[in-house]
Amino acid sequence: MPVYRKSGRLHPAHGDGDRVLRFSFRYLDTAHPTFNVRGRDAVYFHRLLARLRELSGIRLAEFLSTRSSSMRVHRINFQKDRVAVKSFGLHEELRADEQAWQFSLSANEHGRVHGFLMEDTFFVRWLDPEHNLYPGG
Repeated sequence: MPVYRKSGRLHPAHGDGDRVLRFSFRYLDTAHPTFNVRGRDAVYFHRLLARLRELSGIRLAEFLSTRSSSMRVHRINFQKDRVAVKSFGLHEELRADEQAWQFSLSANEHGRVHGFLMEDTFFVRWLDPEHNLYPGG
């Protein structure tokens, strides 16, 4: 299992999979027109916070290997044709696009959270309640 270091480059894991997943909102983009949460009701934000709380208690290795239909954790490939945007639009030195992941808030109802991993921290970039990253998918 790969582990992401602060340099943004992949390194093999050496027991680091036991670390607990953390979240950061340092790079959250609330102004992106495609990923807008304005007008969402309290149920959406309650589900978002509940999922973040739930994930904050699991090991990084568990998060990366989750295959649950209600979680849907997987990498984002910005090179795919069906992806609506082609980059997180962050500084090149972050290498965030190469480390892009997403997970769902529920089976289908509340959309996805998109971001990138560095070490044991998931940096939330976009909240996507309407599944806009993969339109029609």
